[in-house]
Amino acid sequence: MNKFAKKLGKRLDGVSQATMERLQRYAWPGNVRELENVIERAAILAQGQMVQIDESFDARAPVDESSATGTLEEVERAHILRILHELEWTIEGKQGAAVRLGLHPNTLRSRMQKLGIKKPRPTS
Repeated sequence: MNKFAKKLGKRLDGVSQATMERLQRYAWPGNVRELENVIERAAILAQGQMVQIDESFDARAPVDESSATGTLEEVERAHILRILHELEWTIEGKQGAAVRLGLHPNTLRSRMQKLGIKKPRPTS
């Protein structure tokens, strides 16, 4: 949090108790990069010196341990699809799926093609 406070030129003294509980309940499937993204966003949106994450964060789906059954390819496909869905199919950029997955955007596109993952067409 201090890193983002300095970067943003804000004074941030900590996180609220409710925020800390939300952060601890979340399973963090996207590893430390996902946590950094959440903290950075909260720091940007902070109105005062206390960082808070609202209740909408609780709606994020916890990691479903039962989804870890199946082939490695099936698990990889499900994980990539979940991240793409969460990020509204944004592949590149600071808030993109490639960053969250720790991949170069072209590598992610290649894996998507290999796994048959295509962005769904909007329904009318």
